[in-house]
Amino acid sequence: MTDFIEPHGQHGYFTLSGDVNSDMVRRVFDAVADMTEDKLTTAHILIQSNGGYVSDGICLYNFLSKLPIEIVTYNTGAVASIAVTLFLAGKHRYASDTARFMVHKSHATASPGSRPDALSIIVEGLRADDMRTERILRQHVELNEQQWQVHAYSDLHLTADQALEVGLVEAVRDFEIPQGLRLTNI
Repeated sequence: MTDFIEPHGQHGYFTLSGDVNSDMVRRVFDAVADMTEDKLTTAHILIQSNGGYVSDGICLYNFLSKLPIEIVTYNTGAVASIAVTLFLAGKHRYASDTARFMVHKSHATASPGSRPDALSIIVEGLRADDMRTERILRQHVELNEQQWQVHAYSDLHLTADQALEVGLVEAVRDFEIPQGLRLTNI
C-alpha cells in the first residue's frame, strides 16, 4: 500500500464499469441510496468505461460531485469519452501508472437520406453537448494549447503521467482495498 493515509470516517469501495447510459445512472442512484443508508463518508470508485451518452455522463457528474459523501475516483485501465466527465466528479482522482484517458468532441451518425433540417438539429445538439462537456473539463483540467488543438479535431489520449501534468488526477496511484473491507460492484 502507498503512503496515503485515509481520513477518519466510514469508507466504501466500489467498481463501476460499462457503458455510460441510463442503466448505469440507475445503478449509481441505487448504490448511492445504499451508501447514504450505510452512512458512508467516503466512496472510493474504480471506473472502467469507454464512454456512452453525454447526458447520462453529465447527470452522473452533477449528481456525484454534489453529494454529502466524498467521492474518490480511480482509473486502473481506461476511462474514455464521456466517462472522463463522470471521472471528474471525484473530489480526489487517481490513475494507475498503466491507465489511459481519452477525450474527444461529440459525434453522431445521421441516417442516410437525412434532410438538411434534420442534419441541422443534429449539429446543434452536438454543439450543445460539446459546450457542456468542455465547460466541465475546463473547470478541472489545464490542457496546453497543443492538447486543446488535438481535442478540437481528434481523440486526445493521455497517459497517467500526462493526466497528472494537466490536473486530471492528483497522483499516480493504484486502487487498493484495505484488507477486510467489502468491494461492491455497482
